[in-house]
Amino acid sequence: MRCQAVLRLAVTIVVLITWLIAIKSFDVQEKARHILGFNVIDQITLKSKTATTTPEPKCSLSRVCPPDHFALHISSGAADVVGPKICFDGKIIMSHVLNNVGPGLNIVVLNGENGIIEKCGYLNMKIGNPEDILAYLKAIKPGMIVLVASFDDVATKMTKEMMEVFVGMGSTLIKSVKHRDNWVFAGRAGTENRSLFEKHAVNDEKANIYERWPEMVEVGGCLPRTQSDGHKP
Repeated sequence: MRCQAVLRLAVTIVVLITWLIAIKSFDVQEKARHILGFNVIDQITLKSKTATTTPEPKCSLSRVCPPDHFALHISSGAADVVGPKICFDGKIIMSHVLNNVGPGLNIVVLNGENGIIEKCGYLNMKIGNPEDILAYLKAIKPGMIVLVASFDDVATKMTKEMMEVFVGMGSTLIKSVKHRDNWVFAGRAGTENRSLFEKHAVNDEKANIYERWPEMVEVGGCLPRTQSDGHKP
């Protein structure tokens, strides 16, 4: 009986000592928390708030464009089956999936300073009215960014006057575009500076990969914003 009493007393003492140590440890942590001004949870929250998000490339580009540039990627149609795709500043504006493309010139016109879409659609170069198409192109204001992708054929209703409009946007290949050629272009209205965003695939029966149509062409990169005076930086 005496041994059991001694054992119970020993257990009670151990429990009491453990409780006192726990209380002491809690007091130390509380004092440290009040002195430092935050606890472990606060530190985690602080780290999450101060962490910066790394910008990611837009429009499937391999790099992030500078703040004063727009990201763009344009691909022509594939034969007369798969429509073209136009992506600008991270947003796909026209594509086969969106069901807003058509035969001819698929075109997007944007404000060169802020990237806001002014208008977009396709100019039917197979059955469209040449006068209406020319009027549409001439109405594009200087400084506007113009993105163009071909689909099916762009030469049937193409005129010299239309070509000159694109030359005035920086195109150097438009005059070489013939029946069922593929062509993509990004330029700026009101400037004759050569565009760096233009490609042309020639319709050649011996080299075509889509029977009566050549390979798809695409361009992508970072296009400078238009300065407030309407001229390219």
